[in-house]
Amino acid sequence: MLKKRKREKSEAVKLQTRFEILRTVLAIAIAMGIVLVLVLFVSDEPLTAISSLLIGPFTSVKRFANVIELMIPLTFTGLAITIVFKTKRYNLAADSAFFMGSLIALVVALTTNLPPLPTIILALVASIVVGAIIGYIPAIIRSKFGADELVTSLMLNYVVGFLVNYIFNYHFRDPQKAAVQSYPLPEGMNLSVIIPGTRIHSGFIIMIVLVVVTWLVMYRTKWGYQLRATGANEKFAKYSGMKVGFIVIAAQAIGTAFAGLGGAIEMLGLHKTFKWTKAPGYGFDGVIMATLARGNPALVPFAAFFLAYVRVGADILNRTTSLPAEIVSIIQATIILLVAAQAFLAKMRHRSIVKQTGALEVGGEQ
Repeated sequence: MLKKRKREKSEAVKLQTRFEILRTVLAIAIAMGIVLVLVLFVSDEPLTAISSLLIGPFTSVKRFANVIELMIPLTFTGLAITIVFKTKRYNLAADSAFFMGSLIALVVALTTNLPPLPTIILALVASIVVGAIIGYIPAIIRSKFGADELVTSLMLNYVVGFLVNYIFNYHFRDPQKAAVQSYPLPEGMNLSVIIPGTRIHSGFIIMIVLVVVTWLVMYRTKWGYQLRATGANEKFAKYSGMKVGFIVIAAQAIGTAFAGLGGAIEMLGLHKTFKWTKAPGYGFDGVIMATLARGNPALVPFAAFFLAYVRVGADILNRTTSLPAEIVSIIQATIILLVAAQAFLAKMRHRSIVKQTGALEVGGEQ
């Protein structure tokens, strides 16, 4: 009997996984189909437009490198949101943490008299600490006062955004330049390029290491089990003796710290000066990454690669045809809508479960 139940549970998990993969793939296919139909109707050169969108990023090394460059910050914020959402909390402070993390990296680079390597390490550590603090604020407010972290984190994004602009404009903006930009980073303060002829930097390696470590912690450690158990059933986790309050707060602080680290890596990897007057929005993009990856850290880089590929393709589409790059927003919105909608393919899942259960019962009787 015990073996039969274990087999039924294992089959149910496999069925659920296959179903979620199918839902995600169909959502992407439908979104791409909608965009292609729109292109056919509104473009004067539909074949050129479709070709630019679908295979444009593969037409040169530089364009494909642009995909990888964009994939790096998206992966960091995707990991950040994945960890936060794992506890069924919706702290979106990752957006401002990314923004502040990039500024902190600049501040450390400009104000520290250490050699380049210690300075870069110090900048990355500082961005992690600042990111964690930003994520901790909505979490502790929820814990102490019951305020919804979704609301407080969104409001906090404005506060942090204004603080970043104040520090940038009044202390680190270069008055000798007509454009809005900071003093340049000192020589040697950028992350090293790992593929000559491109701008792909060593932040890519840090990203891969972080993805592996996050997956191992989440699925191979006691704390990771507690994190998943808390998200699956908070009351059960509490009655089982887990420190739910600490786990929830720690998840939000750690997740948002990843976003801060992503901001610093983006700043030190791709830019010579700080030019942002508002957050680049990678924190909110993290929601798309987490949704596409279905909460699995190992799948976040693939989700980030897909979105980066589509965005670079949309940019090429905009430069080679009359269609705007914002067409990618249709893809994003459609995917999120279909993946988040539990009713999407629900009947198919129900039929599959019934069929699978019947097959197991027949097999057990035999």
